[in-house]
Amino acid sequence: MNYADIKYCDVANGLGVRVSVFVSGCTHHCKNCFNEVAWDFNYGSPFTEEVIDKIIDYLKPSYISGLTLLGGEPFEHINQQGLLPLVRKVRSTYPGKDIWCFTGYDFEKDILGHMCKEWPETMELLSYLDVLVDGKFVEELKDLTLRFKGSSNQRTILVQPSLKEGRVVLWDPSKDTLEPLEQ
Repeated sequence: MNYADIKYCDVANGLGVRVSVFVSGCTHHCKNCFNEVAWDFNYGSPFTEEVIDKIIDYLKPSYISGLTLLGGEPFEHINQQGLLPLVRKVRSTYPGKDIWCFTGYDFEKDILGHMCKEWPETMELLSYLDVLVDGKFVEELKDLTLRFKGSSNQRTILVQPSLKEGRVVLWDPSKDTLEPLEQ
């Protein structure tokens, strides 16, 4: 796996100050994607154990809330395989920090309905995630007022409650904590 960029002090991709890893490789090719350069699986630099150690180091300060995975596309199979050593290490080293992930795939249809059945890595990756923003970016649905997403078709899903309850549990964007949206 390659990565396109790492932001060590990011406030745009999840609650609080975060470390954000932008993976390389995406097959969605959304119109007017903000990170088109990361569509190429060969773009960027190799994601090595040394890179993982640097990320773990950057997560250490108490003011860092957690890790965000985006891209490219973290749920491309090769990227799932590449990210698992990182999220395992983050969860064991910093159990109090949250992990967010942005994907163009649909949570129920693509991830649970297809990937989890085909690849064992998918369910393990989901087991480490706190928040998943799902859905392709759709230019015609672009909305700058949305918190942590670009178009109104995208959802901010609380992963662990969703898996536990067997239904999608959405995050309440009016809160600065990971509280569910009242339904």
